[in-house]
Amino acid sequence: MALEITNDNFEKIVMQSTKPVVIDVHAVWCGPCQMMAPVFETLEKEIGDRYTFVSMNVDEARDLSMKFGITSVPTFIFIKDGIVKAKETGYMSKETLQEKIESILG
Repeated sequence: MALEITNDNFEKIVMQSTKPVVIDVHAVWCGPCQMMAPVFETLEKEIGDRYTFVSMNVDEARDLSMKFGITSVPTFIFIKDGIVKAKETGYMSKETLQEKIESILG
């Protein structure tokens, strides 16, 4: 299961990661977020050797949510070498999310 990032551990887990990072920004009250959770977990198991998968609760990490300009959930943030490369919002299939990860983060 993906690590939960907070304001306190964001720098260490995300910015200092040696691998590209995929952040799943979600909320417990969000139906599409709940539908994406197993997709995200499956991809973490399948390609987690090449990418760091982390999750962020939009309600518990408000400062980070504002920093990234999160206006809806689920949102996926793709970070490489400490730089946000892209953001994608909404439900997507496992294949679509994997294609986005690989095309954006390499």
